[in-house]
Amino acid sequence: MPLVVGVDSSTTACKVQVRDADTGVVVASGRAPHPPTFPPCSEQHPHQWEAAFRAACAEAGLPERHRPAAIAVAAQQHGLVVLGQDGHVLRPAKLWNDTESAPDAEALVHSLPGGASAWATACGSVPLASFTIAKLGWLRRCAPEAFGRTATVMLPHDWLSFRLTGRRTSDRGDASGTGYWSPREGRYRVDLLELVDASREWETMLPEVVAPHDVAGEWEGAVVAPGTGDNMAAALGLGLRTGDLALSLGTSGTAYTVSEEPSPADPTGSVAGFADATGRFLPLVCTLNATKVTDAVAGVLGMDLERFDAAALSAPAGAGGLTLVPHFDGERTPNRPDAAGTLRGIRNDVTPDLLARAAVEGVVCNLLAGADALGHAPGRVFLVGGAVRSAAYRRVVADLTGRPVTVPDEPELVAAGAAVQAAAVLHGRDFHEVSNAWGLGCGVVVEPEGAVPPDSIRAAYAAAAAHP
Repeated sequence: MPLVVGVDSSTTACKVQVRDADTGVVVASGRAPHPPTFPPCSEQHPHQWEAAFRAACAEAGLPERHRPAAIAVAAQQHGLVVLGQDGHVLRPAKLWNDTESAPDAEALVHSLPGGASAWATACGSVPLASFTIAKLGWLRRCAPEAFGRTATVMLPHDWLSFRLTGRRTSDRGDASGTGYWSPREGRYRVDLLELVDASREWETMLPEVVAPHDVAGEWEGAVVAPGTGDNMAAALGLGLRTGDLALSLGTSGTAYTVSEEPSPADPTGSVAGFADATGRFLPLVCTLNATKVTDAVAGVLGMDLERFDAAALSAPAGAGGLTLVPHFDGERTPNRPDAAGTLRGIRNDVTPDLLARAAVEGVVCNLLAGADALGHAPGRVFLVGGAVRSAAYRRVVADLTGRPVTVPDEPELVAAGAAVQAAAVLHGRDFHEVSNAWGLGCGVVVEPEGAVPPDSIRAAYAAAAAHP
């Protein structure tokens, strides 16, 4: 029975899953925390990721008790790891949610002739503070000594794979979130990096982007697969097919789908035109405000989350005309960094139940408004993230999409997706063949009730959001 390992190195923790490569049955697992981060300066030292990886492996009995045949590392996208000529880390890594590079992202957009439209055409996305290229701009501006000593630029998953194999490699999915790798062309755009600094030999500083089924190296006798970014691994963990739609509601929200062709260039920056880990494409929309909004409203109402959930479920669809625009901490999609939340339609008969319902509906409407930019996705709809524990979120997502929504049985989609990649590379199998054999993408299906036409609720939200 060959075993494969999937690694999920997220912002908060490292999780590993050991699975039977043929059946997908979980044989063992482990978890170890990462240090908390506090934006706007959000940093972690890569050696802390490695320590957490080793601890999670020890908990899972790796590699002594369980000898894997293959392993793949998935990790948080966009972060910046810089190494010196000796291969040592020069400073803590800037993470995706670090916003200190916001002015650098803005400067980069304006420095390319044609601006946002030219960026979207060149690399599929318009740089934001989260993108690696913006963090390189910050490094040059704010840490010039480290920038001058930088010999290698890596993403978090690149660095962890490097620690396993000794090779500098990446994959197309994670590379597509840097702001200097083109999904459409399948290559690094060094000309974009030259906007950061035209004097550097960028070609020598970047990891090799290996093909989806290529072997990146070896660790403890196991094949090391290319690895990928967390969103790309989650798509593998869902067994996401072309035309399916994944809605992820955690602290922030994402919506993504799989397509056979690169995304049309979106000069608004709403759609990040990523590649996936299989050779296809993964257009994605991200919102900043999701379950942290309902957590905040529950606190205002003096409710724990269980009571808040029951209150939202007890209120009628449409919340009696009450509409909450959940831009509590500004918003990324739409791009309103200085926005605040608004409440519209409040009357003397407002109740805590109505406010709870309006908060859940506002979060879902906000994400669906972003998802509209992805185009028509006629396949299955999945709900993932922390919100799956909420019956109110499940109900509202089903009702406002007007479609059956699958809540997957597998709770650790990123680690599961990394394990899928490891098995596919090990046996030379199609990724979806592995996902199907393992039964991924199955779960509880929530049907829409249709008590109130979803178009009316979404139209009310659109009107409120247009004039916050």
